[in-house]
Amino acid sequence: MLSSFARKRVLLLQGPMGLFFSRLRRDLEAAGAEVLKVNFCAGDWLFYPSKSINFRGKLEDWPTFLSALLAEHKIDVVFLFGDCRHYHIVVPHVLRWRRVQLYVFEEGYLRPDFITLDRGGANNFSSVPRDPDFYRSRPIHPISRQKVEPVKGAFSRAAVYASCYAIANFLFKPLFPHYRHHRPLNPFQEAFFWLRSGWRKQVYRHRQRALGETLKGPLSGRFFLVPLQTHNDSQIRVHSRFSSIEEFVEFVVCSFANHADPCHWLVFKHHPLDRGYRDYHAFLRRMIRKYGVDGRVVYVHDVHLPNLLRHAIGTIVVNSTVGLSSILHETPVCVLGDPIYHFAGLTYQGRLDDFWREPGAVDHELFLGFRAWLMAHNQANGNFYRRLPVFKNHTGVAWPPILEPEEMPVSLPAMDRPAQALQSKSKGLVKCAT
Repeated sequence: MLSSFARKRVLLLQGPMGLFFSRLRRDLEAAGAEVLKVNFCAGDWLFYPSKSINFRGKLEDWPTFLSALLAEHKIDVVFLFGDCRHYHIVVPHVLRWRRVQLYVFEEGYLRPDFITLDRGGANNFSSVPRDPDFYRSRPIHPISRQKVEPVKGAFSRAAVYASCYAIANFLFKPLFPHYRHHRPLNPFQEAFFWLRSGWRKQVYRHRQRALGETLKGPLSGRFFLVPLQTHNDSQIRVHSRFSSIEEFVEFVVCSFANHADPCHWLVFKHHPLDRGYRDYHAFLRRMIRKYGVDGRVVYVHDVHLPNLLRHAIGTIVVNSTVGLSSILHETPVCVLGDPIYHFAGLTYQGRLDDFWREPGAVDHELFLGFRAWLMAHNQANGNFYRRLPVFKNHTGVAWPPILEPEEMPVSLPAMDRPAQALQSKSKGLVKCAT
């Protein structure tokens, strides 16, 4: 509950595009907190013009600026969205010797109906316990049995916010001359990509309807699913051995060609938010020819994901949250990164080369305990781009009941993880052999 932040001084850094952080301020103030915001660019300022400070300096000046800001305003808590962004990756190190709590927003671990608010960091920087006995020893929190409000129709709202954000940055760039965004943000390109995404969605939905029926019918139980992440996902850049989606795809195709049963198929599913930006048809055709798997590899865009998970033998991910959806459907998962759910009982613990023949099984009771703990501690029922009217607060979000940390086993402090992850990021092409 946000009541945990009563009488605390809260600093908001960069949030998701749109009004979410502006609404969050009102919820925090209603809970009794004092709130200050830093804007880094015109897009930030557009959606949060009041009670804010505009940082117009260079990126290398930001840690010193932040340190002085924390001291001047006696900040107790920092909120931010995406802890791998240029201005956020250094925040844990600035906070290290201060008594300041860090909370990180991310897209929900339990999608599509949740957003994440994690203490200390998100994903691989999270302090979420990885010990299966931790979840087995606790009763399942009753929050997991309550009705979850579904999130619908957020795509168009997100597109409008993204367009407005890009246009503001383009028109008022001189006001923030040193700003560095974490990906290209040309408004004309963004408009083209979003329009192309809508067009491709309709085209592929029509073209691949029969293919979806085939995967549920004749190919049911005969294919492995590989859900792709977005091309610019920080979880690939920072939290994996791969330098690109293409490198990951080649790694999987190579292993499949050398070790999978010849009667099995491989299905790659494109990420819906990357639909307008990338298309891997040509690249996959080259990989199919290179590794001799013609007639056994399928590439889909808008086939219903739950249907694919229900009918797959297993799922291969880097660190996508689709892995959790696969576990929910009791479909075994092989992980090639290090997401929060990667531990014995939930995911396959061996090599990908062996996963094709013996994928194992999911401990469903362990998953229920893990899911219940997440819902109680860091999953908020709601959406960044569209308020759920059933929740009568400004954000339209049902906040998790337990935001303060409980005693739990953590092998590595969350604030040490960013530096270690960046230092250990592998360079160059990952070899095919595992």
